[in-house]
Amino acid sequence: MSVMSSRPTLPMKRTTVMLPADLRRRAFVRARERGVSLGELIRESLDSALPTAASVRADDPLFADAAVFAGKAAKDLSAAHDRHLYGEDA
Repeated sequence: MSVMSSRPTLPMKRTTVMLPADLRRRAFVRARERGVSLGELIRESLDSALPTAASVRADDPLFADAAVFAGKAAKDLSAAHDRHLYGEDA
């Protein structure tokens, strides 16, 4: 009972997951209720439970403050932080 997803088709890898019988039964019931396949239910559940690196970084106040962080950092920033913060004569 598979329903076409509105999500774009991405390359996928087959994965075997061992589930306790009760969890498997509940997952099948929920998938049937929603009219999606078990695989789609699992993909959606994992996608909502595991944030992408970009979304985690966007939530970090350090990177959200343009006065603190504006674009790419210099490669020698940690070694030469005084020069980058205070100028050549630091």
